[in-house]
Amino acid sequence: MEKDLDYYLNLDWTLVEGEDLDFEGKPYHYIMIEEIPSFCFCAKTIEKARENYKKQLKLTLTVMLESDEPIREPGEGDGEPDWESLCP
Repeated sequence: MEKDLDYYLNLDWTLVEGEDLDFEGKPYHYIMIEEIPSFCFCAKTIEKARENYKKQLKLTLTVMLESDEPIREPGEGDGEPDWESLCP
């Protein structure tokens, strides 16, 4: 099976939803994807974030695929380095 953009867009990503305040103290909502640490999509409401985060995901995955960046899929582990083997 070829792991192309459509393949990755249809995976069951681990979404992390939250709320924070912007620089003016106004609330906003965000969606992060646990498997893609650089991914974060923000919107004024959680409904808008849920409705639109896939557009940003498509752009992020396109860049990752074009640059041959490894893409950690859901269920492939936490991606954390083995610190004990790296640090004496």
